[in-house]
Amino acid sequence: MDKDRDIKQAAKQKFTDYLTANKCRKTPERFAILELIYSDMRHFDIDTLSVALQKSGLPVSRATLYNTMRLLVDCKLIVKHRLDKNRAFYERASTNDFHLHLVCTNCLSITDYKDTELQRAILNKKIKKFKPVHYALNVSGLCSECARQLKKNKKK
Repeated sequence: MDKDRDIKQAAKQKFTDYLTANKCRKTPERFAILELIYSDMRHFDIDTLSVALQKSGLPVSRATLYNTMRLLVDCKLIVKHRLDKNRAFYERASTNDFHLHLVCTNCLSITDYKDTELQRAILNKKIKKFKPVHYALNVSGLCSECARQLKKNKKK
């Protein structure tokens, strides 16, 4: 538990420093969003975050959400992943956490998957005038539950 608290405190300090350096307001809403993300959000989109904030008793406008997400991405506390032109999801940034995202095209669930062989291949790949330090890979398909349901529906 101390590790989680330390991570949250470091994120809060980094965000405070970023807001100060960029002459941005330090509002309670921005810090509530950061707190929620660093408390229990794994992969989320704006809608999921909005609902979670409302449940916690802090309804925040869409403009505040989008602006805060932009700031959190800019200061590298969260990472934005694009699934396609219209859909994006976010996750907390963490150093050296190499993983793939398995994205169910039916229920839109996202599962982290670690593949050390692929990680080694990417990080050891010699690319002219470029040194990879991080990668993000999304693999689309059907999760086991959706595949099972689809198979069940086809039998009917």
